[in-house]
Amino acid sequence: MLKFGLQIPWYSWDGAPDNTRTVLRDIAQTAEEAGFSSIWVMDHFFQLEMIGGPALDMHESFTTLGYLAGVTEKVTLGPLVTGVTYRHPGLLAKQVTTLDVVSGGRAWLTLGAAWFEREHLGLGVHFPPLKERFERMEETIEIALQMWSENDGPYKGKHYQLEETLCVPQPIQKPHPPIMIGGNGEKKTLRRVAQFADACNLFGDPNEIRRLLDVLKKHCADVGRDYEAIEKTRLATAFPGMDLIEECKGVAEAGIQHVIFNMPDVDKLDPIKHFGTEVIPAFR
Repeated sequence: MLKFGLQIPWYSWDGAPDNTRTVLRDIAQTAEEAGFSSIWVMDHFFQLEMIGGPALDMHESFTTLGYLAGVTEKVTLGPLVTGVTYRHPGLLAKQVTTLDVVSGGRAWLTLGAAWFEREHLGLGVHFPPLKERFERMEETIEIALQMWSENDGPYKGKHYQLEETLCVPQPIQKPHPPIMIGGNGEKKTLRRVAQFADACNLFGDPNEIRRLLDVLKKHCADVGRDYEAIEKTRLATAFPGMDLIEECKGVAEAGIQHVIFNMPDVDKLDPIKHFGTEVIPAFR
């Protein structure tokens, strides 16, 4: 059965920020009632240039997700996706753990290699070369998995050194919150999906999705990973007038199991309700 997710990348609706709390609540509760299985927020410090630029509203993702956990009951919650440079791995594991506990076991750990240099320079966050960012991604996953195990001893990596990988309480989800790696990179990103992740997040049309999943399948064979154990997700925008049923059918036939959409005018709630009455039932 195809799953549906809602991504919220935009907060500069009419009345913001004074009404941000109530609009976010209404969006999340309407999505849950409509049958969405997941809600995601964009993890950036500055709004992206392609969406309007840093002069527009952007909220810290885990604070936002903690609020959404309190106004929902069933949907899973995560950033789409967390740049590996944004937070120290030990702190990130604690944030995901806390979200998992306060949501009753609904959190994701998501990671990407990060790319938006302006927000790093703007807020003084270290932005190393791409090769190092991928190395840090591997260490971040290793640290999180160690913190979510019975081993609370030291971690000594190339980039991170922790004297105690203590995490109390442990996450509710067992053996740990699912790990998603986002991005279309064929040589590095998808190989790390095969090595470390429970899910991938891709973008592109059905032909591109098929091609990327074939690449992932080869990486899985190379590292001895069960390709079927990895959840395949795809992010796109639900533009007005788009034939959403055909869009979803196309990517589902290409191998996607969890389609995630952002929507213009999501604060008006009508696009979410349309999904609940017209799109989601077509895949039940």
